Amino acid sequence: MTLQRDSSTSLYEQIAQQLLTEIQQGHFGALGKLPSESELVERFQVSRVTIRLALAKLGDDGVVERKQGKGTFVAAQQVRHDLDALRSFHDSLLLQGLAPTMRLLAHRRVAVPDELTELFSEACVMVERLHYVDDEPIAFARSYLTAELADVDWPSVEQEPLYSVLERVTGHPVVRADMAIRAREADKKLAEHLGIKRGTALLVMQRTSWFDEQQCCDRTTFYIRPERYEFVLSGVFKSRQA
Repeated sequence: MTLQRDSSTSLYEQIAQQLLTEIQQGHFGALGKLPSESELVERFQVSRVTIRLALAKLGDDGVVERKQGKGTFVAAQQVRHDLDALRSFHDSLLLQGLAPTMRLLAHRRVAVPDELTELFSEACVMVERLHYVDDEPIAFARSYLTAELADVDWPSVEQEPLYSVLERVTGHPVVRADMAIRAREADKKLAEHLGIKRGTALLVMQRTSWFDEQQCCDRTTFYIRPERYEFVLSGVFKSRQA
């Protein structure tokens, strides 16, 4: 590309547009790593300040992300979770054309926690899993499940969504899920699991699922890295009649 130095469009904007075109054409490989600032200075024959302005513009537009000590990378795809659909966390990722994976961290039968005694009348099965997208951890999930799942071989169903396990083992479909969303800071354990700094802000989604009005089958809390995740709720509004 030859920069138009007498154009009304600034040099950094021209460079940002050229890099955007190359990103859209997949020029930067599977890792999505852009050339270093020094390489871009040499390529475009401009100052380092101009290159930094171009990269800053791409960053502000959500096209690239700067990783300290590693360089500049094409920004990862934003993940959406539709709140108006009864769908597992894993399935919501699959429907967006992603290739999510899960890793089992822990599983055991436990006494019902005090805060869940209104949901479960007997012991629960506690399961912890990490959810990944593009081999990067995106969410840590801790689930308390109906005791009917006590005999499940959890390592063998590591990649199976919880709703699928629940329905297959019990023979009952999940018919309702109540969800609450809040925010919190990552403690030491969450930071280690998610590869982030302690104190980083996280999205927290608490999901309570039911086989019917009387039988709760799942209370799962997801701790989600927010930079790649957003919740969406669709609504239809009727006009008021005079």
